[in-house]
Amino acid sequence: MAHQFRAVAIGAGYFSGFQYEAWNRIPEVSLVAISNRTEAKARAKMAQYGIPRFYADWRDMIAFERPDFVDIVTPPETHTSICAEAVKSATAIVCQKPLAPTLQDSAAIVANAREGGVRFMVHENFRWQPWYRQIRRILRSGEIGEPTHLYFRMRTGDGWPEDAYLARQPFFREYPRLLVYETAVHFIDTFRFLLGEITQVYATLRRLNPNIRGEDAGQLCFSFESGATAILDANRYNESETENPRYTFGELRLDATGGHLVMEADSSMRVKLLGKPARPVEYEREDRNFAGDCVYKLQRHFVDCMLDGTEFESTGEDYLKTLAVVEAVYESAESGQAVRL
Repeated sequence: MAHQFRAVAIGAGYFSGFQYEAWNRIPEVSLVAISNRTEAKARAKMAQYGIPRFYADWRDMIAFERPDFVDIVTPPETHTSICAEAVKSATAIVCQKPLAPTLQDSAAIVANAREGGVRFMVHENFRWQPWYRQIRRILRSGEIGEPTHLYFRMRTGDGWPEDAYLARQPFFREYPRLLVYETAVHFIDTFRFLLGEITQVYATLRRLNPNIRGEDAGQLCFSFESGATAILDANRYNESETENPRYTFGELRLDATGGHLVMEADSSMRVKLLGKPARPVEYEREDRNFAGDCVYKLQRHFVDCMLDGTEFESTGEDYLKTLAVVEAVYESAESGQAVRL
């Protein structure tokens, strides 16, 4: 019989369904209870994903259920208190990003889990998208040589209407920081996954939709320890022409000393070595759940590490490096100067 981890979850918003569906496909996990501010939303998720028990107060849920881990899918300003309670109860944590409203608060969450001896992983799922795992395999093979420059263009097109974000994630409208804090952070983490540590950033940011508080467009330039550079050209306002802009979130080109790699918005990929014709790259991917089933792949990794005691890929300590880059981006945009890390 499969080893069972008893899990509880907090949150019943838009993204939680992706996580609950993925837990249901992991035989070692039994999602036994859910808590949410709005009971009706929680009941809908319970019916959809077969979650047996509801708690109005997440503290009661952690105390009574004594779970092996808690899945936190709530807004960032709630994470400090929930993580503190989980640490007191010696409950392992998988926590959605943004980790907290500030870098200081995020660092405190990470330090508290470490000092409490509690296993802690950030739910940073973009690096688990199958195209990024394939690109990393190609880079490690040495086939195209040393990477020199990465360019990614993102156009989600969900941010231009007057009622932008209301239907899916209405709190986005009130974030004083939006594009980088909520979205570009994924790409910063993924760029680190592919190219290593970032040493310098230069960024320009702007707000195109006057009905929201935060920025929704920008160009972010990164320099890496290796000498490579990257540009993230990101914009939630303008539209893409692809059928599902939230599948890969955009197009990528990666130049290297021996050639280049291109990924299109539909996830098709090709490699072109210098002086040779381009060839398609065959790799496994599936348009399931969210963005290539990356939520399932992250959660499968979490469970595998819980089973064998190995370190998570997205530890709190590692994620703080990503968040430090986020802060540097905002500092650069405000000052108009490049910022070294």
